[in-house]
Amino acid sequence: MDEQFLKEALKLAKKGLSWTNPHPMVGSVIVKNGKIIAKGYHHRFGGDHAEMDALKNAKADVKGASMYVTLEPCHVPYDLHGPRIPCTEILLRAGISTVHIATDDSNPKVAGSGRRMLEKMGITTTVGTLADEALKLNETYHHFMTKGRPFVASTFSISLDGKIATCTGESQWITNEKARAYNHKLRAKYQAILVGIGTVLKDNPHLGARIIGIKDPIRIILDSTLKIPLSSQLLRDKEVIISTSQKADQKKLASLQKLGVKIIQFESFNISIELLLKELAKQKIISILVEGGGAIHGSFFDSKLVDKVYAFYGPIIIGGEKAVSAIGGEGAKTLRQAIQLKNLSYKRLDDNFVITGYV
Repeated sequence: MDEQFLKEALKLAKKGLSWTNPHPMVGSVIVKNGKIIAKGYHHRFGGDHAEMDALKNAKADVKGASMYVTLEPCHVPYDLHGPRIPCTEILLRAGISTVHIATDDSNPKVAGSGRRMLEKMGITTTVGTLADEALKLNETYHHFMTKGRPFVASTFSISLDGKIATCTGESQWITNEKARAYNHKLRAKYQAILVGIGTVLKDNPHLGARIIGIKDPIRIILDSTLKIPLSSQLLRDKEVIISTSQKADQKKLASLQKLGVKIIQFESFNISIELLLKELAKQKIISILVEGGGAIHGSFFDSKLVDKVYAFYGPIIIGGEKAVSAIGGEGAKTLRQAIQLKNLSYKRLDDNFVITGYV
């Protein structure tokens, strides 16, 4: 039964997709006499935690009931909009007798101490049921908390011979509509999406999730000289970060700042991927989906800063030495140095397919 109730909590947690960043998605159910009497989840960053949301939705007295929650309850006040009582204290006051936790929080400020606090208060706890599922749900959050940098996923659409465009630069479309729709859905899983200025100038992309009820990711553009047109679709709101260099056009920089665009400018003549990720971590960007182009992908792979890969294949062969490859940069000098993917999964999308793996 514990597994059944935690599955329901995980299902609830997914409703917060794209809205809770940089916090994790969390779901919770309250059970009494073997029946669910309340459900809740973390709706958005700055809103009630899943535990409080479930308590507010209770249709019966929760005293003596059990709570099933996908992530360890917090034990320190969170003060986004003024001091709030930690979840451990809330559960004690509500009279919850047992808390079943899928996984501990990887945040060093919590990391098991919330569970220990509940035990100290006299509330029985269990941990570990459906832990793998719970960790996978918030893999970007847990990575950020343990590694201290954003989780980076690389996605590209290629021909069977590994090309993203012909020798003339034509790239639309290598994959079918179903594959492109699937890739759009991936955007909802990441807090930010990153491209180079070449992609912006060539395609004038929107880079939104384009899914009802899903928040668009933050757009990050690497543009060392600030060539981005002020009419670009990417500048439709203030959810934009442009990384540039000492070579940046100062008039353009001022114009962009007037539009509310965040600028990360490095003193060097080039943009350092390592330093960029450190700066984005300071801004609480926990996950990034890199969409290219080839030089940008190459920079991330050469820096060994890619954590996950989504490779979409269309059933065509482009050929040609001057055709554009998916991954630029220096690359591996030997096969032994080549990047190896693990935990592979495969999904067919009509006559296309996508391979997903972890670096």
